[in-house]
Amino acid sequence: MTQLAQATVTVDLAKITANARTVCDALPGIEIIGVTKVTCGSPQVARAMLAGGVAGIGESRLENIARLRVAGIDAPFWLLRAPTPALAEETVRLADLSLVSAHVTAEALDEAARRLNTRHRILVMVDVGDLREGLLPDELAGFLERVAALAHIDIAGIGTSLTCYGAVVPSQENLGELVELAEGARSHIAAQRDGRSGGERFIVSGGMSSSLELALLGRMPAGVDNLRVGESILLGLSTVTRRPIPGLHTGAIVLDAPVIECGRKPSTPRGEIAQDAFGRRPVFEDRGERWRAICAIGRQDVVPRGIRPVDPGIEVLGASSDHLVLDIEDATSRPAIGEPIRFSPDYSATLRLFTSPYVKVDYVGA
Repeated sequence: MTQLAQATVTVDLAKITANARTVCDALPGIEIIGVTKVTCGSPQVARAMLAGGVAGIGESRLENIARLRVAGIDAPFWLLRAPTPALAEETVRLADLSLVSAHVTAEALDEAARRLNTRHRILVMVDVGDLREGLLPDELAGFLERVAALAHIDIAGIGTSLTCYGAVVPSQENLGELVELAEGARSHIAAQRDGRSGGERFIVSGGMSSSLELALLGRMPAGVDNLRVGESILLGLSTVTRRPIPGLHTGAIVLDAPVIECGRKPSTPRGEIAQDAFGRRPVFEDRGERWRAICAIGRQDVVPRGIRPVDPGIEVLGASSDHLVLDIEDATSRPAIGEPIRFSPDYSATLRLFTSPYVKVDYVGA
């Protein structure tokens, strides 16, 4: 087997394109914004999503949008995390639309757009239960009244986030509430404009990947016409159940980490047990001597509990900052030093892997 110099993430762009196309084709009435934030704004991933039919790219950090623009990505960009007022001008320069829930932020964006002699679109975020960002429903009308008076801001629609912080599952009830709020918001904005609608589509963004299953089951409330989807396109999984979504590839992103030690050792330490390097007191099961391996990757690069060995006979025991310890007693074969062990990362692990400067990223299938 080929030896590996360092931990490497391999991204199959063809699978990402196929996943994006499957999602977009399955939901013809719902616009999909492809979210690349877990890959730190990878231009290759953005291109793969756009090739699959997504209508734009969503990012939480302006640095990533700048990176994508420099790479020549031609698409509408949504800033998914509200900017601080100090970043208003950079936001107007880089993003076509930003998610906003504070009037002071909308005012700062309005002033920045005035200075730049342009207009800026915002999606007003409403909290329908998850307790992340968003106005409470009874605050929406007052917010719209104030923002509609701003000369350089266009209210593109309203949206919500679910399952990301409070783990609230998208439902016909909470997304139905969003649709009702959107209908009221449209009327309110039209009244502010003396009955003129402006002719623009009013976006109702019904959440992220966690809303995908509701839509695929045909149970999405009528009126929701936009979703911001990243994890399910990239990993092929439901973010509610963590199970594969039928029709989507689950192996688009894999991790290979090289072995730097392999041998038999006791399964319990010898000596007085205190705290590990991260302040925890570990507990060990005495299973006798076992074959174990150490890979050249650690907590600085990945979330250990978030990686699943592809070989079912391998078990992740734990990690320090730069060593991953594995039980390989039941592995298919004993790896040689330098040979890689392959893992399937979940969202938390993928996030850390792309953020680590010590992990190489390879793209295939373009």
